Amino acid sequence: MSASPILITGGAQRLGRHCAERLRDEGHPVIISYRRERPALDALRERGVVTLQADFASQDGIEDFLERLRAETPSLRAIVHNASAWMPDVDGEQAGDNFERLFRVHMLAPYLINLQARDLLEACGEPLRDIVHMTDYVARKGSRKHAAYAATKAGLENLTLSFAAMYAPSIQVNAIAPAMIMLGEGDDEAYAEKARAKSAMELIPGPGVIHQSLRYLLDNRYVTGITLPVDGGRHLR
Repeated sequence: MSASPILITGGAQRLGRHCAERLRDEGHPVIISYRRERPALDALRERGVVTLQADFASQDGIEDFLERLRAETPSLRAIVHNASAWMPDVDGEQAGDNFERLFRVHMLAPYLINLQARDLLEACGEPLRDIVHMTDYVARKGSRKHAAYAATKAGLENLTLSFAAMYAPSIQVNAIAPAMIMLGEGDDEAYAEKARAKSAMELIPGPGVIHQSLRYLLDNRYVTGITLPVDGGRHLR
């Protein structure tokens, strides 16, 4: 393990929180960003996770986060871009506002953080340095009701290719594209049954599969510029 921390954006809940907890259990220093205060943050802090508030919906918020990140650590072992916004498409004036928010969270924040925190990764004394983008299954399939979400996640997937070429060989840049990893609050069994039917594996596996996928990318010295699907074989349906 490295003495330099792993940064996970959007690490206060769901997949980000699980990965933060598991990495911390394995002895890695971990920094997470979070948008708003929630009870789960206290449990993460008790584990020794450093928590930094951030609002990636504006460029000022992104720049402010980077400034406070630099004050917190002189180096990083990895950056995991997990922060995400989930918005359905809408009509009218709100449509443009929603698209801009999704663009900033899914694309602008990773773009600026990758550029401006490169030296923090380079300062890590380990031979392995990583950037991991959390994209989505719909980035390649599209979405009838979440076109802006799918498009901006597709943009993040494309950034994976560009930064992998830019930063090789010193920094590996990859993506993970999940689909239906865990249920949300309020999802009933009827919804779960429909969700399971969408994948060849007929499972809702839970967040452990994302931690396993992240560990693979962090531990492998010969993988860069790829998107790792974690979707239970949806393309087979």
